[in-house]
Amino acid sequence: MRLPTWRVRGPHSIRWRLTLLYSVLFVVAGAVLLAFTYVLVANSEPSLTAGSPPRLTERSEGPSTPDPPTVASYVEQRLSVQRSEQLHELLIESALALAVMTVFSLALGRLMAGRVLDPLRTMTAATRRISADNLHERLAVAGPDDELKAMADTIDAVLARLEGAFDAQKAFVANASHELRTPLTLQQAVVDVTLADPDASVETLRAALLRVRAAGEEQERMIDALLTLARSQQGLERQEFVDLAAMVRERLPEAGVRVEARLEPAAVLGDPQLIERLVVNLTDNAVRHNLAEGEGSWVRVWTGVDVMGRPGLRIENSGPVIPADQAAGLFQPFRCLGPERVRKRAGLGLGMSIVAAVVAAHGGWVRATTRPQGGLTVEVGLPPSAPALPGG
Repeated sequence: MRLPTWRVRGPHSIRWRLTLLYSVLFVVAGAVLLAFTYVLVANSEPSLTAGSPPRLTERSEGPSTPDPPTVASYVEQRLSVQRSEQLHELLIESALALAVMTVFSLALGRLMAGRVLDPLRTMTAATRRISADNLHERLAVAGPDDELKAMADTIDAVLARLEGAFDAQKAFVANASHELRTPLTLQQAVVDVTLADPDASVETLRAALLRVRAAGEEQERMIDALLTLARSQQGLERQEFVDLAAMVRERLPEAGVRVEARLEPAAVLGDPQLIERLVVNLTDNAVRHNLAEGEGSWVRVWTGVDVMGRPGLRIENSGPVIPADQAAGLFQPFRCLGPERVRKRAGLGLGMSIVAAVVAAHGGWVRATTRPQGGLTVEVGLPPSAPALPGG
């Protein structure tokens, strides 16, 4: 049987170190004060009132008058002896008082060190209770904005980032397992049906292989989208200045819809790859989720800086009327507004969720609103980060 081991908090604990520090400072300050007092007393002028000089008595043989210089010397000698005794007594009593107060300072220093470290012990215990299953809990230390509260707020911020990372990981695993199951099942079914046919021709085998390959490409696109979503949810790896207008101009749709663009310079400090993914997803969705060809489909794009100096992007497209309460759900993974609105082959359902994650990683905001005449308007706002680009 293993006996429990008790952790003894010896001189290496911070409480004992603080106690010794307080006591040493008290002893040094007390010794300096007593030494200063002793020097002042020792250098002060003697006073005849400090003690009673010895009284000279007359001799019985007859009247005689002592010699005045002899009396003065005797009085001065007695006063010097008495002064030396008083200084010695003062030194001993001061040393005893300092020793007693040193012991008292140890007890008081330990008590005060415990009071000072109480918030740290509370934060340590709360931090130990928080695990991967309850990362939503926070220290939430109340009180003045001192160093301890700043440390507690920093720990809460770290816990918030850890919670976001865990949530992103769980969402990635759940989404991947959910979406990859369908193409894997399709591949398995195609292979099984083809193998079960003993008279399968070359054309049949080739067709089966093409279907398996198409399912594999679908899985690859899905994995790339999920990795992009997970990366954008983890924050920015690098930051560079990017012009939204130049990036949108290079990726505008060239055919299929009528495009109206008003692109003004808009400098953004962020990850160029993530911002490019944001622009690509928004432009692709604006074309894919639109009216069919020949029905007057259009896309309007704007980039620029608002009156507050914040760079932004707005994409508006045509389409059928959409219920207003369905717009907010577009930023959830694998959410679409139905096949009737799709002019092309349906996407993966991750485009708008990636847009929301990229915007959140850059500290901005994104909003989707439906148009009464039909279609959707998506607005993206990012925090100001740079002066206007040349030519703006």
